[in-house]
Amino acid sequence: MPDIIQLLPDNIANQIAAGEVIQRPASAVKELLENAVDAGATEINLIVNDAGKALIQVIDNGKGMSETDARMAFERHATSKIKNIEDLFKIKTMGFRGEALASIAAVAQVELKSKREEDETGVFIEIENSQVIKQEPIAMQTGTSIAMKNLFFNVPARRNFLKSNAAELRHIVDEFIRVAMSFPEIFFSFSSNGQQVFHLEKGSMKQRIVQILGNSYAAKLVPVQEQTDYMNIYGFVGKPETAKKTRGDQYFFVNNRFIKSAYLNHAVMNAFNEMIAKDSFPMYTLFIDLDPAQLDINVHPTKQEIKFEDEKIVYAFVQSAIKHALAQFSISPTLDFELDASIQSLDAVSKPFTDDKKSSASSSSLYNTFTKKHQSHFIESKSELKHWKDFYEPKEKLTDGRGSSAGSGGLAEGQSDPIQQLHTNNEQRPTTDNLLQLHNSFIVVQTNRGYYLVHQQNAHERILYERFALAVEGKPIATQQSLFPATIELNAADAVLLKELLPDMNHLGYQLEPFGNNTFVIQGTPADVSQGNEKIAIEKMLEQYKHFSSDLKYSKREKLLRSLALQQSVKVGTSLTDKEMKVLIEDLFNCAIPNSTANGKPTYLEFKKDELDKLFGR
Repeated sequence: MPDIIQLLPDNIANQIAAGEVIQRPASAVKELLENAVDAGATEINLIVNDAGKALIQVIDNGKGMSETDARMAFERHATSKIKNIEDLFKIKTMGFRGEALASIAAVAQVELKSKREEDETGVFIEIENSQVIKQEPIAMQTGTSIAMKNLFFNVPARRNFLKSNAAELRHIVDEFIRVAMSFPEIFFSFSSNGQQVFHLEKGSMKQRIVQILGNSYAAKLVPVQEQTDYMNIYGFVGKPETAKKTRGDQYFFVNNRFIKSAYLNHAVMNAFNEMIAKDSFPMYTLFIDLDPAQLDINVHPTKQEIKFEDEKIVYAFVQSAIKHALAQFSISPTLDFELDASIQSLDAVSKPFTDDKKSSASSSSLYNTFTKKHQSHFIESKSELKHWKDFYEPKEKLTDGRGSSAGSGGLAEGQSDPIQQLHTNNEQRPTTDNLLQLHNSFIVVQTNRGYYLVHQQNAHERILYERFALAVEGKPIATQQSLFPATIELNAADAVLLKELLPDMNHLGYQLEPFGNNTFVIQGTPADVSQGNEKIAIEKMLEQYKHFSSDLKYSKREKLLRSLALQQSVKVGTSLTDKEMKVLIEDLFNCAIPNSTANGKPTYLEFKKDELDKLFGR
């Protein structure tokens, strides 16, 4: 039998190794930008075409490379950062593994131009499939330009796994922001398909944050600054009112390197405890400076996950630094010894417990069951308690026609779920005469069997969702043209997201046109979006869309429908006229699934007349 184990050829070994470092165009962008920073550049330009699939080019004015270094840079594990094993534990540069350029050269066609200040001419090198095709002198300014073309041209299977251009461009924007945020003293620019996405002038940390995340944060940032012998922490957190439903604007940097750390994020959330809603996330951009010997950044090929020598100390520092910053600016919560307003308004609190009520309560069978000694075996079968077996019997769930459960909404004792018979039995359909609105939130609707208590926002959400679903399937919603078109300016990441959603939004009544520099002109909106609220409606829709984006079971279109239905539904606390209530109820019970929202919340509860009679002893 011949021997069967053999060494892989270099180009195949490089392609396999490249899979760890270059997973998508954004991975290459990160590596090239970090190399430019390490080269001491003060100006860095990023140019991409076709979301990085056709071209990724980074041009910098750093110190450049000699002819020999330029050739050596594409060899595996070639690095100027590490001479011996001890150097691995005091890393202060962004790159150090020596894998980036070798990996890029294995999966793309690369052109490198580089020149040092002391050299008369630079060097031009062309590499394809890890092989040098051309090398010659070239006239150029000091610095380096690396262009990688046709990513994964020699690994078509990998190229097929890339997402849409809009999705890949969003990843590139994320990586660009992470590097640009770390170095406000460096000028950065970013162009995609000939259009400028970012133009970031040199400035302070606060200026860079506002440049990237938007002017809305300009007056809503709280500085964080703590210095100790062990570590320094500095940066900014957003005031509690800037908290959003998504984690988008959260950045942690350790020694100027972006990291992902659920542990440190928990420290920030704890610092904001009781200042923001439980399902909201604060904005923060925080930098930790720490002795490199106290951490290990060599635990993951992308270097976004690191290990601290003593993470508990870091956790405590982060939490206390943010609490201190918020307290200095009088943002910390005060102790509240008052009862919650909603609790105080309850009858049990606001009204006295009279003798009549005492005797009424003590005479009930439920009271007697639990207060008399040795009576546990006399619990009445007709008491207010449900039979214990009922808790273990599964209820039938409705489906929405797509196989997913619509949910019964958790109807309580004394309420039923008559929707299955609703459309076949007209006697059960509610009447729209004499409608009553309670607390500007609920609508009481009389039926032959009792009444429905309709939640106005949930009901409207269901109506809008079904209307939007029909619209994207071929029945577009009418657009109300704007007499004076408004413009909306978004941050770069949101602008890329909105461009991706434009085709579906056109079906839903929105006419938006890109106007350059992350700006859009709002030419028209659906008729039910009031004039003057177009910007707010779109911004809230994007925020809600990002909130749904963490749920992988929904398609892009489904997330858009749910986001718009949630944002455009009439809110709790809104007073409705008799006509508005009538239209709302009629539209709800004409829906295919009137009893719940798309997210499974009940739209109404039913109270039957015979159950009401029992409550009054009749």
